[in-house]
Amino acid sequence: MKVPVPAYITSIKPYVPGKPIQEVERELGLQGTIKMASNESPLGPSPKAVAAVRDFLNQLHIYPEGSGFYLRQAIGVHYGLPSERVILGNGSVELVEIAARALLHPGANAVFSAGSFAMYPIACQVMGAPAKAVPMHERNHDLGALLEAVDDHTRLVILDNPINPTGRHVALKEIEAFLEKVPEKALVILDEAYKEFADAPDYGSAQVLMERFPNLMVLGTFSKAYGLAALRIGYGFAQPDTLTVLHKVRSPFNTNAVSHVAAVAALDDHHYVDNYVALNRVERAYLTARVRDLGLPVTSSLANFIFVDVPITADEFFHKLMREGVIVRPMGGSGWTHSVRVSVYTREGNDRFLAATRKVLDR
Repeated sequence: MKVPVPAYITSIKPYVPGKPIQEVERELGLQGTIKMASNESPLGPSPKAVAAVRDFLNQLHIYPEGSGFYLRQAIGVHYGLPSERVILGNGSVELVEIAARALLHPGANAVFSAGSFAMYPIACQVMGAPAKAVPMHERNHDLGALLEAVDDHTRLVILDNPINPTGRHVALKEIEAFLEKVPEKALVILDEAYKEFADAPDYGSAQVLMERFPNLMVLGTFSKAYGLAALRIGYGFAQPDTLTVLHKVRSPFNTNAVSHVAAVAALDDHHYVDNYVALNRVERAYLTARVRDLGLPVTSSLANFIFVDVPITADEFFHKLMREGVIVRPMGGSGWTHSVRVSVYTREGNDRFLAATRKVLDR
């Protein structure tokens, strides 16, 4: 290409999604491969969402309502917030990108933990903004070090809780104490994509802190606990004046009408969510214990995945396991060169992972 590209763009290492199962099976001559790489629901989508989408199919010729009016209303009712405090994104990650577009520039910086979700540094780098990646402590956010990294030019502080990929979490009281020390000129984004699975007594959604801290934004998603990953629908809570700024740089139809009707229906599918959360709690404990029985360290997780250390490189383990018909997520690209993220599956799928791992370790 002859068009000059800024150095901060050419230096971006793009996010690399996992290969589709069909492509893996075609390349390796496999059948019945299971994907435990993307933290998708092993139960399929919410049945109520599927029914709502079927009923909507004859309206595909009509543009979606630009702000997602009805879905924002439904989310507001579900979480006890006025719809004016709700914004929708093409997945919750788009809301991080929108905030970066609105607030970052080469003279402003963002602060987050090194080794957390891979899209945080990319969202900042696209804007040419300095990104301060602070090392974790024991695979968890080091809140003290993060605060030290915040300066007069910090405009975004991004934390995921629970953390992707380690699965660890920060107690709500610690989040509150952290927010008390962050300057008001920095927007703090709490990405709670896995909150439905977090069952520790000291965990809580930062939504309850929004009245005290007007510089707080809390994100959620329908991709995980509601089983709607294919529809890419996420949401954020923030003060109306914050959202007024973000809407200025949000594309007018950034979320689609099919995702809107599906998400409205899924919010009412308590049976599906309760079943999935209960299954995940049991199978996460089972998978963690059995992997440790194999002699592999596992970081305790509050999400729908576990974080496993392996004796070979993450990429080598990934490729060997894939040949056994099991796909996991190697985390070398995020700096975890000997760790993989493994989505919690059904008992049958978890046992397949364990059997495949045993084969790889015995070679």
